[in-house]
Amino acid sequence: MFRAVIQITLRPSILDPQGKAVAHAVGTLGVNGVRSVRMGKHVEVTFDGVSEDEARRATDEMCKKLLANPVMEDYRFTLEKVQ
Repeated sequence: MFRAVIQITLRPSILDPQGKAVAHAVGTLGVNGVRSVRMGKHVEVTFDGVSEDEARRATDEMCKKLLANPVMEDYRFTLEKVQ
């Protein structure tokens, strides 16, 4: 069994109004030194009965076709073997 841990983030050239709002909000909490905040998505997918290569290919395909918008977002993932 494998678990894909996927991080999806906006490309650096894309404005992130949600991140900007969070950066402002942490300042109101008294947290100093925060230069910027970028928001993203965290997705976990567990595969059962497939090889590591199959899980890797399936995860990449899901990211390209469903989870990430290729115009605005980048993605990266790791695979973990789980019991």
